[in-house]
Amino acid sequence: MHDIKAIRENPDAFDAAMARRGLSGVSSEVLAIDEARRARIQAAEEAKADQNRASKEVGAAKARGDEAEFERLRALVAAKKEEVARLGEEAKAEDARLTGLLMGLPNVMYDDVPEGADEEDNVEIRRWGEPRRFDFAPKEHYEIAGVRPGMDFETAAKLSGARFVLLSGAVARLHRALAQFMLDTHIDKHGLTETMTPVLVREDMLYGTGQLPKFGEDSYRTTDGWWLIPTAEVTLTNIVNDVTVDEDDLPRRYVADTQCFRSEAGSAGRDTAGMLRQHQFEKVEMVSVTRPDQSEAEHARMTDCAQNILEALELPYRTVVLCSGDIGFGAKRTHDIEVWLPGQDRYREISSVSTCGDFQARRMNARFKPKDGGKPEFVHTLNGSGLAVGRTLIAVLENGQNADGSVRLPAVLAPYLGGKTTLTAEGALA
Repeated sequence: MHDIKAIRENPDAFDAAMARRGLSGVSSEVLAIDEARRARIQAAEEAKADQNRASKEVGAAKARGDEAEFERLRALVAAKKEEVARLGEEAKAEDARLTGLLMGLPNVMYDDVPEGADEEDNVEIRRWGEPRRFDFAPKEHYEIAGVRPGMDFETAAKLSGARFVLLSGAVARLHRALAQFMLDTHIDKHGLTETMTPVLVREDMLYGTGQLPKFGEDSYRTTDGWWLIPTAEVTLTNIVNDVTVDEDDLPRRYVADTQCFRSEAGSAGRDTAGMLRQHQFEKVEMVSVTRPDQSEAEHARMTDCAQNILEALELPYRTVVLCSGDIGFGAKRTHDIEVWLPGQDRYREISSVSTCGDFQARRMNARFKPKDGGKPEFVHTLNGSGLAVGRTLIAVLENGQNADGSVRLPAVLAPYLGGKTTLTAEGALA
């Protein structure tokens, strides 16, 4: 959420920031509601003062036997009491309007975010690995002979409908091995704290991280009001919801492997084949909570953490900075990491690493207490995939495939696969 004081002090700068998001003249609406809210608060305070003065005079009028003045003052006290209550309710309503409006406005991007309309205008900042040259036409993951026995879309459709998959046997074990490898790397090498979180959350948790109110259609809600998390960013970031931490406790770095759920409401007709875009998927998520002066370095660090996983798995990738027309609602800057998929002959997103500044912290009222004293300040929050497990599985299968339908597996996974290094054309580990 945004600082209303900052908008009051420099509405032109706020409008310029929102214009980069495709929104115009936002500050005028914000400030009009804010002015109405403040006017009612001031009027309520004045009415309360009138009520207090009249209350003091009631007793004096009674004591001197001035019945007419006593009745007038008593009526005035009652009227002012009603006025104070009415103005308080009106101020509360305007405050709710203001909060609702601010909750629906995206974050202010950093100045160095490139201008652009869509993903075609994103700017590449790193490329690692050389895409493998195949002496045959590489297949997409679900077409590889060794994969087909362990990747069942028909049974999943019978169980749950479209955009679900049933993994079994060697493919299921490989999927589990990838998640375990990611967790171990982030914990043992990158110093993140392993965390197990619920996948059902209260509505205000989604407001806290910015999935609501704007993106409600992209998430699933249960009949009794819980929401299924679209990412563990929701649970990990909200650990500090309405909490004031000591400065010495920062940065906090969390990692969790969870099931995630997305309706994919805005992706009709896209990536319908295979398991690239599913309603239910597994993701290893990283979240950092930092002091404001730490967040820039932390963004680079988290990007490195995600890139290190791909390098260990020997998967070619490129990293891009998202442009102003492609960046997410809550981000000030986002690095997308895109892995090479030979079956599609293109790079596809496998991780987004975003720094949010104090945008989420204001929504959550998450602060830290400076160790040298002073007023508590809002923390900065960051999040990133480290990585999407299903998409990593796809990349491993496609990049390691052989002409006979077998798949060479990354060496770092061997300890998680009982020393096995190959998925055979028959769908077994060897």
